[in-house]
Amino acid sequence: MSKPFPEDSIGLVSPQTYPFDEPLELACGKSLAQWELVVETYGELNAEKSNAVLICHALSGHHHAAGYHSEDDKKPGWWNHYIGPGKAIDTSRFYVVSLNNLGGCHGSTGPASINPETGKPWGKDFPNLRVRDWVHSQAKLADKLGIEKWAAVVGGSLGAMQCMRWALEYPERVAHCVVIASAMKLTAQNIAFNETARRAIMSDPHFFEGDYLLNESLPSSGLSVARMIGHLTYLSDDGMGKKFGRELRSGSFERGREDPVEFQIESYLRYQGETFSKSFDANTYILMTRALDYFDLAREYDDDPVAAFRHALCKFLVISFTSDWRFSPERSREIVNALMRADKDVVYAEIESSYGHDAFLIPNQVRYQELFAAYMNKIKV
Repeated sequence: MSKPFPEDSIGLVSPQTYPFDEPLELACGKSLAQWELVVETYGELNAEKSNAVLICHALSGHHHAAGYHSEDDKKPGWWNHYIGPGKAIDTSRFYVVSLNNLGGCHGSTGPASINPETGKPWGKDFPNLRVRDWVHSQAKLADKLGIEKWAAVVGGSLGAMQCMRWALEYPERVAHCVVIASAMKLTAQNIAFNETARRAIMSDPHFFEGDYLLNESLPSSGLSVARMIGHLTYLSDDGMGKKFGRELRSGSFERGREDPVEFQIESYLRYQGETFSKSFDANTYILMTRALDYFDLAREYDDDPVAAFRHALCKFLVISFTSDWRFSPERSREIVNALMRADKDVVYAEIESSYGHDAFLIPNQVRYQELFAAYMNKIKV
């Protein structure tokens, strides 16, 4: 009988919900009296509790980073190719912790959760969050798990911003910081893309100024367009050309025909948008893109990234991808230059790839896999 899962998979996994009764003070000045985080863990925590790795997810990510939720599950976790036995983040060595961030929509307390003061969904009234709020909540999770120091904090894009913030907020609790396809702050162009996506959501007549759940409605069309806008920026021109070109899916250019021409890329983007709109909360999308916009690692250090990184005590791995124009290699080189000037231990790699910003998620990129694995394998636990 064949095994239900590949040999290098961690197999079946089950999320757990961790409740917190202590108030969480937020950067916006408000606090959450009670809150929950949904978490998955892979591998075993050693006796010294020195082999724990935190996975920080990006904008549309969540706790399900690896493995399968059932034997019938055809789709593994979002980073399954890089987490598991013998993989870059080797679960035979590491105890891996992956969570759905506060403000998310996959079980952790967020805009779709019930506000205990009103008995209704938080909706638009859920407090604004900053990346540092996620880091503080993750630190409280580490306390609950008995983890005093992470062997590594690892993330791509918005997840990597959390990792860098960890290195500054809790320097004594991080041994290694892995920063993939990220930046110390967004460019004006990136902020513009995020605002355009938010406006697509807010312009949907079913948005109801953020109170769509109270009106038993969903801004599915606006969220779908927002996802299409975002997804476009995650791909590269070369990558899209190789995958879709100008191939037609249906329709005809013949005169007199009424069926409109549809390109493969149009069909693909519509599918991505429609699928996303069924699984993601619109207020969460707005909240997380704003947290992404607000992030500025050096703001409180007189806009000096070198001064900021002087607070870090960990070692760094920084990875960028040549075709990533949303978080270009230039942004990663800025991080590396600041780290070097701050006299920090840093390894940097610029990976040749045609997959754009999504490259950090894509399997079967040999140089990326080998470098990532080589660095993680050298971490002492």
